[in-house]
Amino acid sequence: MKLINYLKATRGELKHVSWPTQKQTAYFTVVVIIISILTAAFLGFFDFLFTTLLDTFIL
Repeated sequence: MKLINYLKATRGELKHVSWPTQKQTAYFTVVVIIISILTAAFLGFFDFLFTTLLDTFIL
């Protein structure tokens, strides 16, 4: 019985959620993809830089 009560309560709470529109979802998806690409480029640049410096001065 507790599981059924939990599921009913969960369903009731989900009705109170303010769901984003399709336009907002698409916009936020694009923002996340752009930030991910910029982060990858940033980390890739420093990886390349440190690898080059280590190869130059250590090896």
